[in-house]
Amino acid sequence: MKWQWRPDNWGLSSRIVALSLLLLLIVQAAVFSVVRISIEQSAKRQVQQELLVGERVWRRLLDQNAQKLQQGASLLAADYGFREAVNTKDDETIRSVLENHGARIGATVTALMDTGMALRAVGEGQDSTDLQGLLGRLTSPGQRDTQGSQVALVGRTPYQFVLVPIKAPVVVGWVLMGFPINQKLLDDMRAISDMHLALVSEATGEKRQIVSTTLPAGALRALEATAADVAELAVDDDRLIARSVKLDAGSFGSVRTLLFRSVNEVVAPFRQAQVALAWITGLGVVLFAIGSVFAARRVTTPLRSLVHATEVLGRGQYDLPMQHTDRHDEIGDLAKAFDAMRINIGAQQNEIRTLAYWDRLTGLPNRARFREAVQTQIQTGSAGRPDSGNSMAILMLDIDRFKHVNDVLGYSFGDQLLIAVAKRLTEQDMRADDMVARLGGDEFAVMLTGSDADAALTVARRIAKSFEQPLAFEEQTVDMSASMGIACFPQHAQDVDALLSRAEVAMYAAKSRTTLMQVYDASLDSSSTETLSMLSELRNAVAQGELRLFLQPKISLATGRVSAAEALVRWQHPQRGLVPPMEFIPFAEQTGFVRQLTTWMFEESARVSKTLQGLDAGFKLAINLSTRDLLDLEFPARLDALLAQYQVPASAFCLEITESAIMDDPQRAQNTLNLLSERGFKLSIDDFGTGYSSLAYLKSLPVDELKIDKSFVMNMEKDEDDAKIVRSTVDLAHNLGLTVVAEGVENALIWDKLKALECDEAQGYFMSKPIAAHTFAAWCEGWNAKQEQVA
Repeated sequence: MKWQWRPDNWGLSSRIVALSLLLLLIVQAAVFSVVRISIEQSAKRQVQQELLVGERVWRRLLDQNAQKLQQGASLLAADYGFREAVNTKDDETIRSVLENHGARIGATVTALMDTGMALRAVGEGQDSTDLQGLLGRLTSPGQRDTQGSQVALVGRTPYQFVLVPIKAPVVVGWVLMGFPINQKLLDDMRAISDMHLALVSEATGEKRQIVSTTLPAGALRALEATAADVAELAVDDDRLIARSVKLDAGSFGSVRTLLFRSVNEVVAPFRQAQVALAWITGLGVVLFAIGSVFAARRVTTPLRSLVHATEVLGRGQYDLPMQHTDRHDEIGDLAKAFDAMRINIGAQQNEIRTLAYWDRLTGLPNRARFREAVQTQIQTGSAGRPDSGNSMAILMLDIDRFKHVNDVLGYSFGDQLLIAVAKRLTEQDMRADDMVARLGGDEFAVMLTGSDADAALTVARRIAKSFEQPLAFEEQTVDMSASMGIACFPQHAQDVDALLSRAEVAMYAAKSRTTLMQVYDASLDSSSTETLSMLSELRNAVAQGELRLFLQPKISLATGRVSAAEALVRWQHPQRGLVPPMEFIPFAEQTGFVRQLTTWMFEESARVSKTLQGLDAGFKLAINLSTRDLLDLEFPARLDALLAQYQVPASAFCLEITESAIMDDPQRAQNTLNLLSERGFKLSIDDFGTGYSSLAYLKSLPVDELKIDKSFVMNMEKDEDDAKIVRSTVDLAHNLGLTVVAEGVENALIWDKLKALECDEAQGYFMSKPIAAHTFAAWCEGWNAKQEQVA
């Protein structure tokens, strides 16, 4: 398996050690780099300084040699015998004296010039040919006046010359002496310094020649391979820095001395210091690593124990105290903080457990605790088998008019009422395994183990009997009652959620029917198997075109002609035939599927409206809206899309809304009605007179029409009170500028009464029952024609 560098998988201890060592190595590397650069720069400066000093020493050495020659020449010029020989022009004596005296002081060139600087004699055995070319420069007036020396080539050999006058007492001649600059002089320089030297002559017209040198063979080869001007020589792993010292430059050539200094020799002491620093660094890294491991373990070992402690906390064990709380450093502070957190979490968990399973107001178990108890009861032993005989009943109750109590007497009084209800429930005679719980709000539940529906009804009657005694709080007496629903295991449900849900369904059925108590039945539940199948079939009816549009005409009482029609839906079931609306419309409203039905009806009405364009001007199709339609924010936009699709105006439709639909959420419903009215729809209040707050909102709603409920219209011929209600409604609507439609016109007498009351439109079986949409236009033509004949 290939090894991969994955620091992110390292432990904290390894990371601390690695990071510490990495930082140390980076610092040491930086130090080494700075030291190395400093050494190199210092070495270069030192080499240059030493070369400069070497040049001075070299020139001083040449000056000392010149002084020796000067003294020797001065002694010769002062010798009486030599001056006598010069005066007498004894050439033999002169040559002999020059040779002997030059040999004593080491001068290999000796000569005598007359006052005109013409060569008169040279030492015995010496050749004057090479001197002839130098005499002009060596004996120039500028040189004769100086006490210094000159360097010049004699042949290819550099010489150091001095020139001394002979006075007797006036100048009668000049003594010239020359000393060769040879290997001995370079060795002397090498002996008193750490430098190598190379004496280089460059005769005019000839190549550079290395006359003498102290360089080793390798360096000499490198020098020979370089150009004339050399600044540095690279020899093996060493570098020699060069400095050129110019000794003479004339028409016959030049003489230079090259001084060389080894960089390695200069750096050698620093290298030793670097080696020592490297050993110190290595030892420091080892010690630092050991210290880092110790320090890291001192941190990570307590952290591991804290991690283990947090894992224990994660498993819900809050009684195990933390370790390392006795330390007085940051780890100790962390351990103390963890221990405080453990104690706080334990206390909070206990509080949460209490809040999660118990109702704080009444002290009863809450919904979660009750559900767990029911679940446990179902799972205990063989309780899950319907034939086991281990039955159970759930009794769920809701306090009647509790919201009214809160609104009138305040929430504090309502809380006291809930506490009193809880007390009366727990005072009932129950088994040890039975449980009373508050599910939320004003809902309570009782689990009756080993009980069936009859036993649960008996308990429900006892509870209802206990509620007959009024409750008195703070000089307020309240009559109390409750609606109770009962669902049994295993008859009504096999699992806890279904059982609770069906007990709740039964409770709400009891509340809506005002029967105090109700045992669950599948017909009550929109989520039962039967109704679930109806929902599936209803969806399929829309998709497969099983729905049919019927129209019931509205007749103008003033003209007798068809002025509008109400759109109604019928279901042509493939097996059950024509399904009555009351069998599926309430279900659709309960499940929310009514919105799809409304959309279907509006689309079908828009399609049919084009076939009815030949009827009277202002003909409208009325479509009923449900509560869910009014609360749907996207409903107006869907109608806009359908109007645009079928190219029909909004003014061709009247939308009928019941008072109860408006009262569920008045503000939201009014907003939707305002949007629909702004689009041009005519709005009508359906079943007017059966609501509770219609008059309070009527003046603020953008309605155009009131539709009197048929219960008043059908009885107005027999009941004078109903007739007065109809008359008052017509007058009220007209005073508000609204039109009135009377629904439920069953005979001519009702027609005549409505006409006398100046009602605007009538609808009912007296004129026509609902007609299939595709035959409605023909029926209208027949009806209108008949009315014209009567007129």
